[in-house]
Amino acid sequence: MTSIDIADLTKVYGPVRAVDGLTFSVRPGRVTGFLGPNGAGKSTTLRLILGLDRPTSGSAAVGGLPYAALDEPLRRVGALLDPGAAPGARTARDQLRTLAAAGRIPARRVTEVLERTGIASAADRRIRTLSLGMRQRLGIAAALLGDPEALLLDEPSNGLDPEGIVWIRALLRELAAEGRTVLVSSHLMGETAEFADHLVVLGRGRLLADSGARELIDAWTTPRVRLRTTDGEGLRTLLTGRGYAPEASADGRWTVDGARAADIGALAADAGIPVLELADETGSLEEAFFALTAGSPEFVATRAQEV
Repeated sequence: MTSIDIADLTKVYGPVRAVDGLTFSVRPGRVTGFLGPNGAGKSTTLRLILGLDRPTSGSAAVGGLPYAALDEPLRRVGALLDPGAAPGARTARDQLRTLAAAGRIPARRVTEVLERTGIASAADRRIRTLSLGMRQRLGIAAALLGDPEALLLDEPSNGLDPEGIVWIRALLRELAAEGRTVLVSSHLMGETAEFADHLVVLGRGRLLADSGARELIDAWTTPRVRLRTTDGEGLRTLLTGRGYAPEASADGRWTVDGARAADIGALAADAGIPVLELADETGSLEEAFFALTAGSPEFVATRAQEV
């Protein structure tokens, strides 16, 4: 099984430490989301893994070897970095044939990946005539061409329509289920939450988190309970006395931060307070991300002054 292993990886450009002592591993059989604010070092890390840049120190290995030392690297690692880099005058099929020939990949794989990515009907169109979403699918087809054990995909949802978004989620899960190592860089928190099993989060080139998606959300968000009752004042008195700070909303529901539904339900039952609705509200990945990276964004907009 192929893993991607980053060890004390550092990349310095002049006065800027784009990547600063990163250490983490991407394991087979799961989708790892690679997150961070703009300027966090995600793209630089991907380039270092693929040998497109040389590290100042540390190492990046795929299956125990640096990318440059891999035998037939297209069969080991598939990557999507810039789908716009393909020559616009070529057809989609010719682009894949060229890559297949360069990587000593059987020609039959061209047809297989065109079909798997849903662009077989557009295979003989010139790339410049393809929509952004179709070029994105072509880039994913190129990444899959060598039937690789590991995949590095930078913003694979970019340009896809709603049907394409559903498709890429399913594809990522399928690839992980096949035992591949899948690393997906994205800035779409809600989308990442739909497919990622594990998360690696960067901030200013440093590792901020390396954990399961659910564990990260639980660690960086506050649980809350929403409920509805016919005895609001009784509920307020009860929960305030237990250290909670319940808040009523205009729709008649109550919110209790830092609480679990099982605990609030038990308290209400013991006090004889009727509960018409009771549910846990878990935090979102977006909430956890902003809490975790609060001091890390490189580019922060200032609030416009009122005139």
